[in-house]
Amino acid sequence: MGEALVSVVIPARNAARFLEEALASALAQEGGPVEAIVVDDGSTDGTAEIAERMGVRVLRREHGGIGAARNRGVEAARGELLAFLDADDVWPEGKLAAQRRALEADAGVDMVFGQAVEFGGEGGESAPEAAMLPGTALIRMESFWRVGLFREDVKVGEFIDWMVRAREAGLRMKMLEGVCLRRRLHEENTGRTAANRLDYTMVVRAALQRRRGRSVE
Repeated sequence: MGEALVSVVIPARNAARFLEEALASALAQEGGPVEAIVVDDGSTDGTAEIAERMGVRVLRREHGGIGAARNRGVEAARGELLAFLDADDVWPEGKLAAQRRALEADAGVDMVFGQAVEFGGEGGESAPEAAMLPGTALIRMESFWRVGLFREDVKVGEFIDWMVRAREAGLRMKMLEGVCLRRRLHEENTGRTAANRLDYTMVVRAALQRRRGRSVE
């Protein structure tokens, strides 16, 4: 497991402001090889150029949303393990190494998560909290494909929907005690607008409908 390639998919749209810091935190991870894939989702700034300058793979596409961007990155990935990092967030040192060890210790675990802290807000850095977020996850690639790709018809909530389907598929998850993500708060966070939050309702409704369908059967 220590030598397994980790593919890190980083969806990015007009992310030039923070991308270099995010990429540096991924490329600095120890414990095994890392493949970083930046999916430029129709940026109009220097997002792609920053990624290319740092020597990582860049996939350019027309703007299609975060779910579609994540999917294109996964489809291009070559790793046995899969991770996600938003272009405005940061991984702490040792994140991947700790998660690799957890997967190596238990072949029956499909994915591991960790704690997250938030920073950049008015109150300073938050206390660590257990978080099932894209940026805190390390997933076996074969397990990811048991669930399938993300929804592409919502602006937010695509990972919540995927997690619901992962539970339905019987994937096993483990939560680590250490911090695995520093999540940046700023005025352009996708989930902060009321319009985008409506997509969460769609995701929950779809999960309830699937559950009712199974109970009828």
